[in-house]
Amino acid sequence: MGHTLTLDVPEDVYQALIQQAEQTGQPPESVAVQLLVTATQQRGDDPLEQFIGAFRSHAADWADQHDTYLGKAAQSSMDPATSKGQPDA
Repeated sequence: MGHTLTLDVPEDVYQALIQQAEQTGQPPESVAVQLLVTATQQRGDDPLEQFIGAFRSHAADWADQHDTYLGKAAQSSMDPATSKGQPDA
């Protein structure tokens, strides 16, 4: 069973929706439904969702800066001077 949903979207979002509808030859409503289905399926199928909040982090900005932290960790693991288990030169 379907449901009717009325949305008030900004002009730029509407124009992008119209453009995509014209490119695919579908009505804007069909394109919007496909985009909503894709967005809700991706969010619902997150295999890591069960781990959200499971680990304590001392960095309050980890969610925003995860690339920076992961990059630093990767860099230090490749640096022979700081890498554990590597003999000193």
